[in-house]
Amino acid sequence: MAEFAHAAPEMATALTDEQIVSRVLGGETSLFELIIRRHNQRLYRATRSILKDTAEAEDVMQEAYVRAFAHLHQFAGEAKFSTWLTKIAVYEALGRLRRRKQMDEIPGGLASGASNPEHTAYQRQLQTMIESAIDVLPPLYRSVFVLRDVEELSGAEVAECLGITEETAKTRLHRARRILRDELKTSLGGAISAAFSYGTVHCDRMTGATMERILRKNP
Repeated sequence: MAEFAHAAPEMATALTDEQIVSRVLGGETSLFELIIRRHNQRLYRATRSILKDTAEAEDVMQEAYVRAFAHLHQFAGEAKFSTWLTKIAVYEALGRLRRRKQMDEIPGGLASGASNPEHTAYQRQLQTMIESAIDVLPPLYRSVFVLRDVEELSGAEVAECLGITEETAKTRLHRARRILRDELKTSLGGAISAAFSYGTVHCDRMTGATMERILRKNP
C-alpha cells in the first residue's frame, strides 16, 4: 500500500478515470486509490455543502467510494466518471440529511439549535461582513435589496412601498445583487475558491481508510 501510494502521483497524470476504472475491473484493485485521491476535494465540498458537518461528510465520502467500487461494472461511460461518482456521493449525503431530519423530529431525538460558541462567533462575523457590503450599495439599490431579500417582501410590495414599477424594482434588485456579490468577493479575496479545501493530511487519512475497507473485502 505504501509503495503504491509513493508511485501514485506519476500514474495519476498518465491515466484517465475511465482507464483506471477499466484496470480496476481487470483486477488491479489498488489502482482505485488514484480515484480517491483525485476526487476527494470535489466530493468533500459537495457532501459538506449538504450536511454542513465535516465528520458526516467524510463518512459519506467513504461510503460513496465503497459503493462506487462495488458498482464499477455498472458505470456505462454515458457521463463522465467524475459526474457518476459525485452523484453517488450527493445521493448518499441527501439520504443522510433526510435521516437526520427524521431523528430531529422524533421526541427525545437529536436536539436542534444547540449552542455552539464558535458557530455563533462565525455567524456574527459573517453578519458584520454582509451588513458592511450592503451599506456600500447605492441608496436606490440598497432599499430594494433590503426590502426584497432581507425583509422578504414580494416584488409587488417592494414596488408599492417605494413608489416604483415592479420592473424597475426587479432591475434594481438584480444590480444590487451583482454589486453585493462583487463586494463580498473583493472582501473575501481568495477565500471563496479556497473554501472547504481538503488538505493532504485529510486526503491521506480518507484514502487510507477507504482503501483498507475495499482491500479487506477484495484482497
